Amino acid sequence: MLSNFEFQSPEFFWLFLLLPVVAVWYFFKRNKITAQVKLSSLKGFKAGSGLLAKFRPVLFVLRLLALACLITALARPRNVDVSTRTNTTRGIDIVIAIDVSASMLARDLKPNRLEALKEVASQFIADRPSDRIGLVEYAGESYTRTPITSDKSIVLSSLNDIEYNSIIEGGTAIGMGLATSVNRLKDSKAKSKVIILMTDGVNNAGFIEPTTASELAQEFGIKVYTIGLGTNGTALSPVALRPDGSFQYGSIPVEIDETLLQEIADKTGGLYFRATDNESLEEIYAEINKLEKTDVEEFKYTNYEEKFRPLVILAGLLLLFELLLRYTVFRSFV
Repeated sequence: MLSNFEFQSPEFFWLFLLLPVVAVWYFFKRNKITAQVKLSSLKGFKAGSGLLAKFRPVLFVLRLLALACLITALARPRNVDVSTRTNTTRGIDIVIAIDVSASMLARDLKPNRLEALKEVASQFIADRPSDRIGLVEYAGESYTRTPITSDKSIVLSSLNDIEYNSIIEGGTAIGMGLATSVNRLKDSKAKSKVIILMTDGVNNAGFIEPTTASELAQEFGIKVYTIGLGTNGTALSPVALRPDGSFQYGSIPVEIDETLLQEIADKTGGLYFRATDNESLEEIYAEINKLEKTDVEEFKYTNYEEKFRPLVILAGLLLLFELLLRYTVFRSFV
């Protein structure tokens, strides 16, 4: 309550310094102000207690209180209510293209590349409340997991359900994944369109070349950020399938076509990043989050509730009461 209270003209409080001066002046001049009658003898007058004379300074106190109220009223006390309205003026449409090939189960990121990616991407999606986001997954072929939507609960639920399966053809079709993502964004009316393409391998499947897909992205004004996922050297990755359906793991060299990913990013105005562990993957998403900003306008509305009127009324009542007492109870007989 008090945090919304203010005085518009606090400089008027300096007038309070005059009140002690007036009080001192009254103390020394009070006898001269009161009318006096000099008599040669007090015989014939009944001695009284003089209570009215003792309470006469009450009139001056009332006048001082009235002046204090008026000074406070001049300082313009008021309550300030500030309300805001946010208007998003520029939304961004984003498609996250996720490699779901078997190599994404490699354990150089914890617990594996795919789960680490899902965790970081979930936070990224949650941090983009004003944007529309869609999901594309690809291996040897690609398909749309979630069309671009502003409903983050749908996107997050769909992302959480992504896992490796043998239904999608094996391999890594980077061109297909990028082309499907472009297809999701080509008709978008957003002022900024972005694809975040993640892979841990080389393009070895699909019938659309990555260079062709990147040219399509460039034609439709779509910026592509590419992320190479995997440590340097070797990583513990799936090498065979056991009879029970589980994977057998072994150390194999990490092969990422960084030259291709850099070319795609350069051609479309994006950037290429390399994530070798969980921490660097988090930093990459945080960097992209900073680079792609949604323009937001904030309008502030201020409502003032003036509080000086009750003080003016109180000052008037005090002066009226003082005059009433002066010309009735404390009225002099001379």
